[in-house]
Amino acid sequence: MSKNIVCFGGGNAMPRAVLMPLKKYPVNIASVATMVDNGGSTGQLRQDFGILPPGDIRRHILALSEAPKWKKELWNFRFGHESFGNGNKGHTFANIFIAGLQTSLKDYKKVLEILHEFMEVKGKVLPATIDNAHLCAELQNGKTVIGEDKIDVPEKRRKCMKIKSIYLEPKASAYPPVLEAIQKADAIIIGPGDLYTSLIPCIIPEGAKEAMQKTKAKKILVCNLMTKHGETDNFSVMDFVKETEKCLGCALDFVIYNNKIPSKERIAKHKKEHPLALEPLNIDNGLDKKKFIGSDLLPESGEIIHDAEKLGKLIYSIL
Repeated sequence: MSKNIVCFGGGNAMPRAVLMPLKKYPVNIASVATMVDNGGSTGQLRQDFGILPPGDIRRHILALSEAPKWKKELWNFRFGHESFGNGNKGHTFANIFIAGLQTSLKDYKKVLEILHEFMEVKGKVLPATIDNAHLCAELQNGKTVIGEDKIDVPEKRRKCMKIKSIYLEPKASAYPPVLEAIQKADAIIIGPGDLYTSLIPCIIPEGAKEAMQKTKAKKILVCNLMTKHGETDNFSVMDFVKETEKCLGCALDFVIYNNKIPSKERIAKHKKEHPLALEPLNIDNGLDKKKFIGSDLLPESGEIIHDAEKLGKLIYSIL
């Protein structure tokens, strides 16, 4: 019998490292995307049309798509060279398509149906919420930063100032199909991805936390490979776990982390290409091996990213 899996995360990491490999296994996947992105093309479309952010939904749909190559290339096609800051240029076809559907239909459920049909999605892609809200961070000095883009790339706040808590403004409720998926799940996978801007925003819409506490599903956290300046400075595996469990209000069942440290040369190259990247995630001493699963999750060479095949195989072995 196929397992029901719910995957939480935004950005590029989780869709590439978890959704793409797991869809090859006999599982039923529901992936939950953050709805707080307000940078780049997505931010411009939100500002111009007052729509829900299309960026993370777009990535999840592509990861679970079984459409022909031409559709996937069209999905990623980028129009023009208009700069949106942070190196982002031009709107993708997918973002424009999703924005157009939202504006014309004014029915997000119908929008999702069309997107799934067009991209031949295996599984379900769900928004964490369909309430139009922005991400806010309270810093340890008591100040508040508004906007996912400013939290993610903290140019306008002190990078060394740690994040105390994350919340949505205005308050938002979890999308009801997400709560149903959590209730029916055999396993819930959180991550990898930026802790405060990709993972926790999936869980903080009202109702999601309570559903997580009630479900009998096994909860699995996939830790990041590297720490990030302004978000997870000096974090260890346990730091990731503590912050995630604090948000969930309950314990995780399994924690997956990489235990192969890349070479200094590989780390230096990665940091040069990713200026906010710091160091590999610290591994605490004495981790309970029944809960904490360390494994070599890196490709043999190249960028410091999760090897999707290795991670998918490990997750499925846990299931």
